[in-house]
Amino acid sequence: MDLPASNAQAAPGVQAGTARHRLFEEQVRIRRCFPAGAMETRAALLAISDSLRCKGLTEDDLSSAELILAEVLNNIVEHAYANTEGQVDLCIDLRANGLYCEVRDHGGSMPNGQAPNPALPAINPPQDLPEGGFGWHIIRSLTTQLGYRQENGWNALSFVVPLTWMD
Repeated sequence: MDLPASNAQAAPGVQAGTARHRLFEEQVRIRRCFPAGAMETRAALLAISDSLRCKGLTEDDLSSAELILAEVLNNIVEHAYANTEGQVDLCIDLRANGLYCEVRDHGGSMPNGQAPNPALPAINPPQDLPEGGFGWHIIRSLTTQLGYRQENGWNALSFVVPLTWMD
């Protein structure tokens, strides 16, 4: 998978010599390939969080990235590979506008060949509180540049997680 190199310019408000500034001086790329499964996904998320934390991301940025990635990866396990096994290929690249993420799998494709945009589930507390149905709303609300394509047998979902110091 070829991703364009990250833009090495410092973001506005990022002070020279800080950990955040160093993120823009080096190309930061995290890649994980792992079997689609609940435990494997959890281990990948922990490793990615540790890597991002070591690079100086704020706790707020880490929380957003973890939430989004957990939703995306769990959707792959539960839906794309619902009745089969397969691999997940995740690449995170720090760019001037945030964390560029691309997640690829060989599982079932997205309905209608595009990322879902379902209506929010009905809520009638306290009697009726749905356990699911919020994932795609969370993903769409917390990311930019969301895209989906099928390419050479791969499903590829890409998105940017904006970082707070870039607001």
